[in-house]
Amino acid sequence: MSRMVSCVVLNREAPGLSRVPYPGELGKRIFENVSEEGWKKWIEHQTMVINENGLSTMDPTSLQLLEKHMLGFLFKEGDLADQPFTPPPAKK
Repeated sequence: MSRMVSCVVLNREAPGLSRVPYPGELGKRIFENVSEEGWKKWIEHQTMVINENGLSTMDPTSLQLLEKHMLGFLFKEGDLADQPFTPPPAKK
């Protein structure tokens, strides 16, 4: 049976992650409060943020920006909490 969490992304009880997905205290917090489905939603959102902003996961500045987006998306915290990312319209 899966471990259940009260997911802050889905606003309901759902199966939790099988492992800590991110280093440090933030990773532990995510593990305790974000479901597997909620984490998948973040990964999809993260991909859009990376692509739209031309970010590199090797660049420390890009990683800081991604973490700000993560806190805003998952926990509604920080400068980006109330600014949902909207992908641009598809090119014709």
